Formats: sequence, structure tokens, C-alpha cells
Amino acid sequence: MRLRLPERPLANRSIAVRLAVSALFWSGVILVGAGAVLVALYRDATERGFDGRLLVHATTLGSQVATGREALVAGDPLFELPFSGFYWQVGAPGASLREIDTSRSLVGATLPWLDGPQAELGTVRTGYVAGPDGRSLRAVERTLAAGEGARFTVLVAAPADEIAADVRRFALALAATFAALGLLLGLSTLLQIRFGLRPLARLRAAVVAIRRGEAETVSGDYPHDIAPLAGEINLLIGSNRDILERARTQVGNLAHALKTPLSVLVNEARTGGGPLADVVESEAETMRRQIGYYLDRARAAAQVGTLGTVTPVAPVAASLMRAFAKIHAGKRLDLALEAPEEARFRGEKQDLEEMLGNLLDNAAKWARSRVVLRAEASGDVERPRLLLIVEDDGPGVPADRRAEMVERGKRLDESVPGSGLGLSIVADLAALYRGSLTLGESAMGGLSATLDLPGDVG
Repeated sequence: MRLRLPERPLANRSIAVRLAVSALFWSGVILVGAGAVLVALYRDATERGFDGRLLVHATTLGSQVATGREALVAGDPLFELPFSGFYWQVGAPGASLREIDTSRSLVGATLPWLDGPQAELGTVRTGYVAGPDGRSLRAVERTLAAGEGARFTVLVAAPADEIAADVRRFALALAATFAALGLLLGLSTLLQIRFGLRPLARLRAAVVAIRRGEAETVSGDYPHDIAPLAGEINLLIGSNRDILERARTQVGNLAHALKTPLSVLVNEARTGGGPLADVVESEAETMRRQIGYYLDRARAAAQVGTLGTVTPVAPVAASLMRAFAKIHAGKRLDLALEAPEEARFRGEKQDLEEMLGNLLDNAAKWARSRVVLRAEASGDVERPRLLLIVEDDGPGVPADRRAEMVERGKRLDESVPGSGLGLSIVADLAALYRGSLTLGESAMGGLSATLDLPGDVG
């Protein structure tokens, strides 16, 4: 049977998954944030370098105006090409459009001032303006003195495409670098988590070995922060075994204490004879049977949940099938067993024999010619279950009377020998293991009994 892990939210997933998701998430946030800051810093540095080149032209034009030169030249042929994107203009405070000198590339048009011609003397201002063709321009503006209190403002602009392209190339290179760095960080994080959680994996494997009966205690060296947990697990296992041993001792003492008085009563009743003696003998036998039943139940209750107790199903079932084949040899029953080797019951072997023995005994008594026992895996990896199904080809039981079969001491047909406690014992034992017994109709026409018990993944 295919086992599937249930879908779970992140909060309930393993520590490794939570650490990995958390580390990768915050690494991504940090890398994206750092990338944004670096791109902003690079943009600022690129703009400053670009402004420095424009300021050289602004200073050259300012010196030409200050010396009274009539034909201003910026020193770059691009300022001469119409609408090349490289522009300059010089104007005095409050000057009209006709009084503003511009580069030939503007073809008579003007650019908006950054701070207006009334800006503070000597101040260098930078910013973005729209060119005559709508292109975005990076501009540098400076107000200078022209002698005798006169002032003028020089503005030099160039296309901002160069800045954007340079920043874009840097951002792409940075993104590729950070992506590779993020991948390496993710791999290193996964390796660190795997290395850091390895002691927990060893501790889990040790506990699983105890649950499967392959070890008795948690052994091995563990880090200082996990070693106390391993010690507490060993103490818990030891305490559990001590409690179980005391319970078994008390059950045994009680059994011995009651057997002798009951034997005396039965012997005295048989010796005395008479109606009263018959009643005493009958009731004493009933008491002995009931005491045996409840002592067995108490023993099973003490053993349920014992760590490290796992019983393979196939050997137990095969042994029982051979025994019942001999017991019912006169009927020549076909006893079929379908139990995979990996089918395992998480409980005591004696309890499994008790449950399967009662079911097989009931099936063999009522079967005409065939009894089938199947073992199947159920549940999931975390909570494995074991299904044990016993079917026969007998007369079966009506659906409305199946519940009566598991009542203590209830028998539907007195013609077949038995105490009537078999199925009730099975149901009680299954309940002690947090399992259940379900009766239904067999595919062969008889009764089908299904035991749902705790299993082991093996």
C-alpha cells in the first residue's frame, strides 16, 4: 500500500524545512534590499560623474562670458548639431528670450531653468529637464558674476539615456551576481542545516530502533544541548519498564492468591455432592473463568504502549494456522495466509496470538471448507496501522445480530462448543491497543472479522 504524507502548514513542518525557508526568505530580502541600495548608490555616483563633465562645459562658457567673448563655444561638436541632445544656454537675471544666448543645437529654442536666473551666486544645481524634442536631459546650472554687480546663469544639458543605460547594465550585472550568490548561500544554508540537525536525526533513529525492538536504550554521543534529552528518554524508558514489571508482578500475585481458594471450593463441592454442591461448583468455575479473563485483560493493559515491543505478523499467523489445521483436521479446512513479511504489530506477541487465535478458532468452527487470513498496511508513515482480516465460507451472521457476538459471554448458537468470550476478548484487547474489531460479510458468504491495530513501518 502506498503511504502518503499529509499536507501540513509550514508551522507544523520539520525544523529543517522551517530553518531552510526562513533562511532563504531573509537571505532573499537582504540581497534584494542590498541590491536596491547598491543600484541607488551607483546611480548617484554615475550622475555625479556625468555632472562633473557637464560642469566643465559650464565653467568654460562662464569664463568666456566673464571675459567678454561674444561667440561662445562649449568645446564639443555635439553642441553644434541640431537637436543632438547636447545643449547650453546663458542668460542674465530677468532676461527675455531674445537676450538668452543658446547653443546651435537648440535651433532657437530654450530650456527651462532649474532654479531660475535669480539663484544664489556661485551655486551649482543639478537635475533633469525636458528637451525640445521631449527627451529627458541631465542638466547642470551655475550662476556667476560678470563684473560691476552683473550676474548671469549658465545651463548645460546632455541626454540622460547614457546614465539610464549605464545604471541598467550595472543593475543586470548585480542581479546576476546576487542570484549566483543567493544560490550559493542557499546551498550552504542547506548544508549547515543538515550538518547542524544531524544529532537530532541520530536521536530519532535511536528512538525508532527502540520502538521497533532493535535496541533497549538511546546510546551514542550527542551535543551538550541534546544529550540531556537522550538521558531523559532513557530514564522514561526505564521508568516505564519498572511500572510494567510491578504491574505484572501484582497480576501474577493476584492470580496465585485466587486460584487456591477457588480450587478448594470446587474440590469441596465435588466431594460433598447434592444440589448446593453443583451450584457452588458451577459458580466457582464461572468465577475462575471470569477471573482468568480479567487477569489476562489487566496483563494486556499493563503491556500496551510498551516501548520497543513489535511483533512480526507472518510467523505468529503461520504458527496458529498450522495449529488449527491439526485441531480441525476432520473438517479438512483450506487455511490460507496472505501476510507480507514486512507486516508488523506494535504490541506483545502473546496479545497478537490471543486475538488471532480467537478469530481463527471462531472462523474454523463455522467454516465449511475455507478460512482466509490477510494482513494489510494502512494509515500513513507517522501513524501506521495494521489490518488483520479473517474470513470464512460458513453460514455468516445477520447484520442486525453481529453486535451481539462481541458481548461478553454471548453465544448465538449453543450447538458449537465454547464459552462465548472469544470475540469479546478480541474486542477488549483491540480497544486496549486503541484499535477496533469490525464484523461484516465475507466475500465467500460467511463472516468477515477485521482487526484495526497499531502497525509498524518496518
